[in-house]
Amino acid sequence: MAPITAHGQSAALLEELGPWQRALRAQFPIITGNPELAYLDSAATTQKPQAVLDAVQAQLTTANANAGRGSYPWANASTALVAEVRDRIKTFLGDPAPERSAVHFTSGTTEGLRLVARDWLPELLTDGDEIIVPFADHEANLAPWQEAQRLLARQGVRIEVRELPYQTSSGDYDPAALAELVGPRTRFVAATHVHHVYGGNMNVHLLREAVGPDVPICLDAAQSVGHLPVSVAELDVDFVVFSGHKALALPGSGAVWARQARGPQLDPGGWRGSPNTTGIASLAAALDWLDAAGTERIGRWTVALAARLTEGLRTLDAYEIVGCQSSLALDASVQQRCGIVTLRHRSIGASDLGFILFSHGFMVRTDGHCQAGAGERDSSVRASLHVYNTPEEIDRLLTVLASLA
Repeated sequence: MAPITAHGQSAALLEELGPWQRALRAQFPIITGNPELAYLDSAATTQKPQAVLDAVQAQLTTANANAGRGSYPWANASTALVAEVRDRIKTFLGDPAPERSAVHFTSGTTEGLRLVARDWLPELLTDGDEIIVPFADHEANLAPWQEAQRLLARQGVRIEVRELPYQTSSGDYDPAALAELVGPRTRFVAATHVHHVYGGNMNVHLLREAVGPDVPICLDAAQSVGHLPVSVAELDVDFVVFSGHKALALPGSGAVWARQARGPQLDPGGWRGSPNTTGIASLAAALDWLDAAGTERIGRWTVALAARLTEGLRTLDAYEIVGCQSSLALDASVQQRCGIVTLRHRSIGASDLGFILFSHGFMVRTDGHCQAGAGERDSSVRASLHVYNTPEEIDRLLTVLASLA
């Protein structure tokens, strides 16, 4: 069967950005070293460019020491690194008031959200207060808030956890319904920037007007930092939590950016152990690489690739594309899919389809994708993209999927 080419606006954009993308793809050793394989699982973890690998090697071979616990040069260099990367994250996020905000390093998004839930939220709440959180996003953006509710209940403080409303047509949040839900006892809202299954930008820039000027908003940015531009000035949120390994850095690295303007100051309790200096060094190099590459261009590239895939998939009756059906083309009037496309075959199970795809060289995610209770419960196949993916990989994938239709 001849390769299938998805036609539409995406083709022109991909052709325009092609030379830029090929130069960046060449910087990923694991990608160029395995040309027969197509890695389509970047929502789970991203591959690392040579610049990040070099930074890790340099840190381990020139200044590897514990930060904040020594006065010799290697220790001083590690201590300075931690401080510098805090400032680097603020710059990367477009922090409008870096002198007031704070950055705390974590092992990733899950630990970061639990940090906010455990060490900040209880101070904000009193008996009878309400918080509004997503029930159909990643489990990591629901479980910590429910855990905080249980811990407070043991202390005699009863709070209500309410569901952040979604639009039934698009799957995005519903700002109008949220505005009606917010009441005099609403103290906090948690949200997700890009949905990890549907791939949609969840319109979080509309949430501030809906909740008012005083309610803190915590943003799970696991699928946006490193994938598209993130501006805390434009979003007007109070926390941005993200994982380094989803943003081209090493596993075990991540951060919480805290605005420190609404509610109490975030000051993590307990003894602060040794920081992950190698992970922090990798995160600094990843942010430098992303700035040089251009996150706006990376976002355009992955949106166009996702549109190429959905434009081809919707011609194949054997497949169901999970999520909003109005976001399947690049010129969609709703929020576009940010490099994530999730699908089901109508007669082949997700796990079996994943095995078949790997036999053709495609690495995808297959399961329930860690969705919270109100999300999709049936297993599915998720293809998630980054700057190292190509139109040719998408076309080959469509050819294989068509042969199974």
